[in-house]
Parts: sequence; C-alpha cells; structure tokens
Amino acid sequence: MRSKPLVVMLSGAAVLWFTVGMGRVYGLFLKPITADLGLGRNAFALAIAVQNVIWGVAQPFAGMISDRFGAARVLVTGAILYGVGLVMMAGATSGASLVVTAGLLVGLGISASSFSVVLGAVGRLVAPERRATALAVVSTGGSLGQFMLLPVSQALIAASGWSRALVVLGAAMVILLPLSFVLSGRVSEEVGQAGGSPLAAMREALGHRGYVLLAAGFFVCGFHVAFISTHLPAYLVDQGFSPQFGVTAVTTIGFFNVIGTYFWGVWAGRYRKKYLLAGLYLLRAIVMSFFLLLPTTEASTLVFSAAMGALWLGTVPLTSGLIAQMLGTRYMSTLFGGVFLSHQVGAFLGVWLGGYAFDLFHSYGSVWSLAVALSVVATIVHYRILDDAEPPRTPVLAAAAN
Repeated sequence: MRSKPLVVMLSGAAVLWFTVGMGRVYGLFLKPITADLGLGRNAFALAIAVQNVIWGVAQPFAGMISDRFGAARVLVTGAILYGVGLVMMAGATSGASLVVTAGLLVGLGISASSFSVVLGAVGRLVAPERRATALAVVSTGGSLGQFMLLPVSQALIAASGWSRALVVLGAAMVILLPLSFVLSGRVSEEVGQAGGSPLAAMREALGHRGYVLLAAGFFVCGFHVAFISTHLPAYLVDQGFSPQFGVTAVTTIGFFNVIGTYFWGVWAGRYRKKYLLAGLYLLRAIVMSFFLLLPTTEASTLVFSAAMGALWLGTVPLTSGLIAQMLGTRYMSTLFGGVFLSHQVGAFLGVWLGGYAFDLFHSYGSVWSLAVALSVVATIVHYRILDDAEPPRTPVLAAAAN
C-alpha cells in the first residue's frame, strides 16, 4: 500500500534534512579539528574531498540497488554507515583517520541516504502532475537541514567540543530508520515500467547528449557548493571576522536556500528547465564576482550569502526534473546518481583545491576566480541541452520514458 503523497514528500524532506544538511556543516569543524590535531587545512580538506568523491562514485550504485529492490533497505544501510562514520570521526587522531572516517564511511553513508535514492523514490511514488512540486519540497528538506543544523552544530562545538558534537550528530542518524520505510514503495508497482536493468539504462543514457551535458554542468554546482560551505567560515576568520560571523554567513546561505530551492522547483513546472539552469549559473557568476570585487564587510558578506543561498540547491529539482522529462522515472535513482557523480567530482576538486591553494598561497583568491569562470561555462553548457528535441534513442529508456 502506498503512502499518501504528502507523507512521502515530508518523509523524503526529513531524510535530506539530516543527510544533506549534515554534509554542509563540516566547515565549522575545520579550525577546531586542525588546531587540536596539529594538522594543516589541506589534511582536513582532503578528508572532506574524499567524502565527496566517495559519495559521488557510490551514488549510482546506491541508485541501481534502489531502482531494483526499493529504497528502504538502501536508506537504512546509509543511515547506519553515516552514524558510525560520524562517531568514529570523533575519535580521529590524524589526517589518515579523518580520511577513513569522515571520508570513506561518511561518504558511503551519505551516498545511500541522499539525493539519488530519495528523489528517485519520491519521483516514482507521486503522480506526474505533482512531481515538480514534490521534488521541490523534498529538495527543500536538504536546505532546511543546512539552515538548522549549522547553529545546532556550532552550539554543540562551543558547549562540549568538536568530538562530542560529532558523537551527538552521529547518534541522531537513528531517526532516519523509521522514515526510510515510508519511501520504500514496491518496484513492481512503480510508474513507467520498462525492461532491461539499471546498468543498461545508465549505459544508454550516456548516449543521450542532453544527459551528458547535464552531468557536465552539475560538476560546477558541486565545485561551488563544496568549496564555499567548507572554506567560507575559515575565509571570513582570515578576513578578521569572528568564528560566529562565519556561522552566520553560512546559516544565511541555508535560510535563503530554503526559499530558493522551493521556488526554482516550482518554476521547473512552469518554464523550460534548461533556461532556468543557465540563468541560475549566470547569476552565480555575477554574485561571486561582486563579492570578490567589493570590500569584504559584514554587509557585503551577508548580501553575498543571501544571494548564493537563493541559488544554492535550486539546481537539484531542476536537474532531477530534467532527467525525468528526458528519460523517464523508472531508472531515475540510477540516472540521477550518474549526474551526481559528476557533481561530486566537482565537489572533490572544490574542497581539495581550496585547502591546497590556501596552504600554498595563503589565499583563496585563485579558487574564487576559478569558481566564477566555471559558472560561465555551466551557463553555456545548460543552454545547449536539447531537452525536448532529442527523445531516448534506445529500447530501455524509450520504454521507461513512456
């Protein structure tokens, strides 16, 4: 028996509230962990970069298992790995142990409990006419998580230290277990049944020009989000602001992200998604350029944070909606996992290059400039997607899209 659409949407949003929201708070741990362990920023950045690339590499496989057997068992496995990884991260004593815990374990956990699995399940469990709104609501859950978990995490760090804060956050992942079963569904009942396998669908999607361009553009989103969420708090401290102001800036991103993600998702049901994506990346380039050119003050930083927040995760409902439009929902978890791999390769480079550039040049300037240039490239890439002019050309995806 299927759950009601509202219950499905709220459950999916709650899962992303924890998993994606937690994925954006690691910047708060950068300074205290590196200071206590005597590490450079590059060591911490490498661990988070590994987390992002593991998240990306494992995501298509998590999506394939979810498409084949249902989302519940995948989400439960992800919640357990995520919680264990955070608790073990609390006992890290070196850069290597951070890579194993924050990198490998948390990366595997979040890959099985985040976007591709959750959005794929929701996309199949709601009616097509409600899908754009549902994906917007669910994606907003990740935005709310960032907004609300940032101050909570900072309060935990201030009250009991970074190690105990991670134990509390890891233990909280148990809440995901009952939510997972709401999103399970039954694969045999899902909309858009087709023959073949998830792996065959992925192979065929790689022959679709729109899918490949979408993956290339999503690389840029990963670069931006990972670089800014991980390094902005430390960057602001370097500019003479207090650590609390860094939290305020990233929390502001999270607050406006809630609003932006919802409205980008709603607009996805009214306007052509490729144009919305192109416009979003162009606006990112403009916002970052002004932030770099103007003096860094509290006012300019908060304006930047609000503007970037409105553009932050709006890419998710647009990208997932475009996949469903072009290639159908039967293999949506698998296919979103494929483009998300590209996103996470970008995230790896954004986090790692930020730490590497700072240790080398004692400045983030070169990475900020690269982020602007990549925004311009992404604008062009999305504009060239042939979203409604190139139907699926192979049997599995053609059947799935009908």
